[in-house]
Amino acid sequence: MRIVPDRLKKVASAILLSLGASSEEADLIAESLVKAEMRGIPTHGVNFLPMLAERIGQGLVTVPTPLQTINDEDAVAHIDGGNGLGQVAADFAMAKAIEKASRFGIGAALVRNTNHIGLLAFYTMKAAANGMVGFCMSNSAPSIAPWGGREAFFGTNPFSVAAPCGDGQPVVLDMSTSVVARGKIRRAIRLKEDIPPGWALDGAGAPTTDPEEAMNGTLLPIGGPKGYGMAFFIDLISGLLSGSKFSRDVSTFHKPIRPTGVGVTTVAIDIRRFMPIEVFAELVRDHVAAIRDSEKVDDAGRIYLPGQIEAEREALASVDGIELDLPVQAALEKLIESKGLDVRLNSDEVSQAHSKE
Repeated sequence: MRIVPDRLKKVASAILLSLGASSEEADLIAESLVKAEMRGIPTHGVNFLPMLAERIGQGLVTVPTPLQTINDEDAVAHIDGGNGLGQVAADFAMAKAIEKASRFGIGAALVRNTNHIGLLAFYTMKAAANGMVGFCMSNSAPSIAPWGGREAFFGTNPFSVAAPCGDGQPVVLDMSTSVVARGKIRRAIRLKEDIPPGWALDGAGAPTTDPEEAMNGTLLPIGGPKGYGMAFFIDLISGLLSGSKFSRDVSTFHKPIRPTGVGVTTVAIDIRRFMPIEVFAELVRDHVAAIRDSEKVDDAGRIYLPGQIEAEREALASVDGIELDLPVQAALEKLIESKGLDVRLNSDEVSQAHSKE
């Protein structure tokens, strides 16, 4: 099934409202989830809605989100997420970082006591849209072993940075510190597929292509000890420094055990404090052109900028719609029915649009 993005946003927002989110929260999270789907990252998309419904139903996520500002001084802010909706806390933190950067040249906001925040590029791209360089990072439930170990100790601890680019689309890096996000392992399980070699180790520390064994083992960090080092410092800042949970104490969002205790870091740097934004845009345009024109291994190939593939997928999805995995589609339809919502996933809007071309 292919679904028009606006329809999927409407469905997601209706589900979130039925779960107790405010209208502003529902629209924000729906936008974040659908953005992930459009950019080809379904592991951070609407598949989270049934899990969120289960956690809210068991009192493990508080809605509406009771954000509390612990400290707001000069260029920094410290926020308690109130064990609420992670996207709400992260978006508030990035807005605070942008506001402070406009005043002081740089702004940083740390969040403690929140939940899964979804697509990190969703927040860093907002900084880029304001003429700033944006950073966002978060810790997560254990899935990576310290280099040389076999016990899951650190999360995949994602990291994103985005900067404005002179040709309209920002340059965006959004990555986990593991070779792949754990969501791709779960997706392989849902689709009954093997995973590629080099993604994970089983519980005994041996390489595996079985996603079930990978879930009982650990993911491999990018670049070996380098990825482990990144995961360590993201956990140190987002977890320890924020006053949130860290390393083995962070709980998974995928099992309704206890609050996750996720910590988040957002930073914004105002480019105008270093040079006029127009000058920066021209420099980036020239830099990007040089990268694209540099010598290639295959003359017929392309050199992509960070985030370019995702941007092209997003543009394509705005025309062709979003294709949902069948298990996700079934779970959403079940949730819609259980809540008695007057919305539906199935639509012929995409096919009608194509018939008019």
